[in-house]
Amino acid sequence: MSAYFITGTGTDIGKTWLSCALLRHWRAEGCVPQAFKPVLSGFDMATAETSDAGQLLAALGREIDAAALDDIAPWRFSAPLSPDMAAAREGRHIDFDALVSFTRRCFAERTRSIPVNTAGHAIFPVLIEGVGGVMVPLNETHTVRDWVAASGLPCVLVAGSYLGSLSHTLTALESLRKVGAGVTAIVVNESPGSPVSLADTIATLRHHVGGVDIVAISRDAPQPGIEALAFLLS
Repeated sequence: MSAYFITGTGTDIGKTWLSCALLRHWRAEGCVPQAFKPVLSGFDMATAETSDAGQLLAALGREIDAAALDDIAPWRFSAPLSPDMAAAREGRHIDFDALVSFTRRCFAERTRSIPVNTAGHAIFPVLIEGVGGVMVPLNETHTVRDWVAASGLPCVLVAGSYLGSLSHTLTALESLRKVGAGVTAIVVNESPGSPVSLADTIATLRHHVGGVDIVAISRDAPQPGIEALAFLLS
């Protein structure tokens, strides 16, 4: 599988930063990755370049214009709220079936015939970035977790190392497993100013994640973690 769903334990945990870092790494290695952020709240066209979708487009080396935004982030909302609330503010509604169909097309059309490099790694990886945390509502009946499960994609769960992250991470993992969503890796993105060390966070998680790969992203030296995750996902 060369397509993955990037989800997280909560909002502002580093999903977009991680996705962009992976895209830049793969491009530097000669790959031709693709990335999508189908649902995006808090979007303002005047500052599109700083939005999650804008950052993904920049990492892909693409122009940030209306057509490109429509291509990778068709469900855009102005209010910086959960998708269901943001959509309601605009008198809109996220059609879950349409969202799942769009998501599947994003990777199905691009992974039907995947070229590989000399090391046997796919050179056309696809990332689907979710919105908020695992249990953020998309509409009255569906959450991001339902989206992950319906997509059929394995996922990368992005977490932090802040105090309380252990519970949030294990709860998110259990939630995903409950609906049969496969978790390929947990990425612990080091939280600034945390009284808990990155190493201690990972050591404790290893006792409870049932063999899921854990990748550490240090704030001072993130590249080794990015390279390790990129290899794992290739």
